[in-house]
Amino acid sequence: MSPERFAVKLKKLRESRSLTQGALAKRAGISREYVARLEMGRHDPHLSRLRKLAKALGVKVSALVD
Repeated sequence: MSPERFAVKLKKLRESRSLTQGALAKRAGISREYVARLEMGRHDPHLSRLRKLAKALGVKVSALVD
Protein backbone atom coordinates (compact mmCIF):
# COMPACT_ATOMS: atom_id res chain seq x y z
CA MET A 1 0.00 0.00 0.00
CA SER A 2 1.31 3.43 -0.85
CA PRO A 3 1.94 5.94 1.94
CA GLU A 4 -0.68 8.22 0.38
CA ARG A 5 -3.38 5.54 0.43
CA PHE A 6 -2.45 4.58 3.98
CA ALA A 7 -2.68 8.26 4.96
CA VAL A 8 -6.27 8.51 3.75
CA LYS A 9 -7.28 5.30 5.51
CA LEU A 10 -5.64 6.28 8.79
CA LYS A 11 -7.24 9.71 8.83
CA LYS A 12 -10.66 8.29 7.98
CA LEU A 13 -10.46 5.72 10.79
CA ARG A 14 -9.21 8.32 13.28
CA GLU A 15 -11.94 10.81 12.41
CA SER A 16 -14.65 8.13 12.49
CA ARG A 17 -13.72 7.58 16.12
CA SER A 18 -13.75 11.32 16.86
CA LEU A 19 -10.08 11.28 17.81
CA THR A 20 -7.64 14.11 17.35
CA GLN A 21 -4.16 13.35 16.11
CA GLY A 22 -2.93 13.99 19.64
CA ALA A 23 -5.44 11.61 21.20
CA LEU A 24 -4.56 8.85 18.74
CA ALA A 25 -0.86 9.44 19.31
CA LYS A 26 -1.30 9.20 23.07
CA ARG A 27 -3.29 5.96 22.80
CA ALA A 28 -0.69 4.48 20.44
CA GLY A 29 2.32 5.69 22.39
CA ILE A 30 3.76 7.68 19.50
CA SER A 31 4.17 11.39 18.83
CA ARG A 32 1.43 13.59 17.39
CA GLU A 33 3.95 14.82 14.83
CA TYR A 34 4.49 11.27 13.61
CA VAL A 35 0.73 10.76 13.24
CA ALA A 36 0.54 14.02 11.28
CA ARG A 37 3.35 12.89 8.96
CA LEU A 38 1.61 9.55 8.43
CA GLU A 39 -1.63 11.34 7.53
CA MET A 40 0.28 13.50 5.04
CA GLY A 41 1.72 10.38 3.38
CA ARG A 42 5.29 11.22 4.35
CA HIS A 43 6.05 7.93 6.12
CA ASP A 44 5.46 4.26 5.57
CA PRO A 45 5.13 2.85 9.11
CA HIS A 46 6.89 -0.26 10.36
CA LEU A 47 4.81 -3.22 11.47
CA SER A 48 5.33 -2.40 15.15
CA ARG A 49 3.81 1.06 14.63
CA LEU A 50 0.96 -0.39 12.59
CA ARG A 51 0.13 -2.69 15.49
CA LYS A 52 0.12 0.22 17.94
CA LEU A 53 -2.10 2.32 15.68
CA ALA A 54 -4.50 -0.56 15.05
CA LYS A 55 -4.82 -1.27 18.77
CA ALA A 56 -5.38 2.42 19.51
CA LEU A 57 -8.11 2.56 16.87
CA GLY A 58 -9.69 -0.74 17.92
CA VAL A 59 -9.18 -2.42 14.56
CA LYS A 60 -7.07 -5.22 13.11
CA VAL A 61 -3.86 -4.29 11.31
CA SER A 62 -5.48 -5.45 8.09
CA ALA A 63 -8.03 -2.62 8.39
CA LEU A 64 -5.16 -0.17 8.02
CA VAL A 65 -3.43 -1.82 5.09
CA ASP A 66 -6.20 -3.37 2.94
